Amino acid sequence: MIADRETMTEERGSGSAGVRVAANLAGTTLPVIGLVVAVVLLWNRMVGIRELTIMFAGYILAGLGITVGYHRLFTHRSFQTYRALRYAFAVLGQFAVEGNVVSWVANHRKHHQFSDRPGDPHSPHADYGDGFVEGLKGLWHAHTGWLFDGGAVADQNRYAKDLLADRGLRVIGWLFVPIVVLSLVVPGLVGWAWIGGWYGFLAGVVWGGAVRILLLHHVTWSINSICHYWGRRRFPVRDESRNVWWLSWLSFGESWHNNHHAFPSSAFHGLRAGEIDPGGWVIRALERCGLAWDVVRIPPDRQATKATALVAAQRVN
Repeated sequence: MIADRETMTEERGSGSAGVRVAANLAGTTLPVIGLVVAVVLLWNRMVGIRELTIMFAGYILAGLGITVGYHRLFTHRSFQTYRALRYAFAVLGQFAVEGNVVSWVANHRKHHQFSDRPGDPHSPHADYGDGFVEGLKGLWHAHTGWLFDGGAVADQNRYAKDLLADRGLRVIGWLFVPIVVLSLVVPGLVGWAWIGGWYGFLAGVVWGGAVRILLLHHVTWSINSICHYWGRRRFPVRDESRNVWWLSWLSFGESWHNNHHAFPSSAFHGLRAGEIDPGGWVIRALERCGLAWDVVRIPPDRQATKATALVAAQRVN
């Protein structure tokens, strides 16, 4: 924590903390403005299948960049793949506009170290009381507020040293803004070619860019807030992580959050039949194609042993 405070002080001194807050403010408000623009564009006109297709295609690509790339590959090293595919996942993750690959991984590793305790960047519980108002404050902090908290910034040299050692990932992180712009231009060009003209370009940017970013942001942030507040606990863990089944499709399996906190290195967050895990399906497909290896799996007997420990603890209580 001392290192973190020193890092935060240096950032404030250099003005970088202010730049970060401004960037996060733009990243959270501009998509909302984009949604308003979409409503204006659609006034007295139904949205077409092409606009929705562009939006969902972008959502899937950026979402897999986050869950398969940022989270399971880079943060927890749940599998290994070729360098070109690693870099592709890093670029797709930056399409989500949730920070560059190095900063995202650093923050998430810090989250696991201090999960739901002081030091967790986005816990709805740490440093908050049990009252209704305190609960709302905690949920706001976990969902969005932490993005504006300079103290939530993880020291990249401490938490993402391995990524900083990769020159390719450093370059991709440095190119964050151009990659974000590319993530808006590409759907615009698709709209230009598929829908037609300047309206098609604008519709592509709005639906494949702003609205897609807005939706993915709130699904991702819901893992921080909703999945640490409501849902079911299958395994005993030291934090308040929960499994929320109805978010599994939208979050690519990330909402099996109690499963994940019980076995952070697992490449698969859905551990039982019926636990929908699109991110895990992609990793399995890559493995079968020879594009992924050293895939981490949790044996059923190990899962059963840990689940039994929770049942025993509940009986004692």
